Amino acid sequence: MSFVVVVADHIGKHGIDLLQRTPQFDVISTADQPENLAAAMKSANALVVRSGTKVTDDLMARAPKLKVIGRAGMGVDNIDVAAATSRGIAVLNTPGANTISAAEHTFALLLSLLRRIPWATERLRQKSWDRQAFSGTELHGKTLGTLGLGRIGRHVVGLARAFGMEVLAFDPFVAQSAVSNLGVTFATLPEVLQRADVVSLHMPLNDDTRRIINGETLALMKPTTVLINTARGGLIDEEELIAALDAGRLSGAALDVFEAEPLAPDSPLRTCDRVVLTPHLAASTTEAQARVSIEICESVCRALVDGNVSGAVNLGANNRPTT
Repeated sequence: MSFVVVVADHIGKHGIDLLQRTPQFDVISTADQPENLAAAMKSANALVVRSGTKVTDDLMARAPKLKVIGRAGMGVDNIDVAAATSRGIAVLNTPGANTISAAEHTFALLLSLLRRIPWATERLRQKSWDRQAFSGTELHGKTLGTLGLGRIGRHVVGLARAFGMEVLAFDPFVAQSAVSNLGVTFATLPEVLQRADVVSLHMPLNDDTRRIINGETLALMKPTTVLINTARGGLIDEEELIAALDAGRLSGAALDVFEAEPLAPDSPLRTCDRVVLTPHLAASTTEAQARVSIEICESVCRALVDGNVSGAVNLGANNRPTT
């Protein structure tokens, strides 16, 4: 029996090679020709995407043979999971493959912000030497407040502890006993926001977490606090964030993800003081992309050839995606 696998976004070569070496698979890539995706879906048994392709109910309706959607990455908010479930389509992801990369990028952003590295670099490029203008802030002895204690959140906690930070955590889905070895103090969301020097987001995006950082929650933070987001842009109300920064109610922010991507050329975030921005790079390491590509393609192979969809995010509540 043969299967058609449509790859709608660019994924690592290792995964593509794995699919192409499987005799039963006919691999169709529309990564460079998104206008061809709808037509390709007519014969698709599996669809592989990253975050760039929106997998809507309408797109699935064009694919009568579709059995599996593979998300090369962790978050599945670009996929209509409810519609997939109603159509009997398994949604697979790679929840652990990006962990190290995303956690390290979180700290890269944090250190760049607190030590003012982008601004110092730009001044040096302008042939200036101004040490007094770029006094920074140490992490040692400060308090990290992490919203979310999934795989990435836990790895971030380990890095924070290595820097000598205290850690507060909010995650209503994780029992404190399950992470007792991390040295984390659990607290309510208001308590975390009120006490933290650094607030770092590591939550999935859903109806409960959308714009969890808003005017009300930003008002709880100290004016010396900085906000870091490498999870999902929709977790933050960007207009309220800009207002808090402009009013001096927040010391700074470092963002890798945005409500709408790519970030609009005229977005005020691009010119906002005390903000470090990167274009959704948290998972963009050679190692992470190889792991993501291999893992999702192996999962798609097992699903199509063996009927094994263990780990699908839409098998039940215990498969809630985490960050």
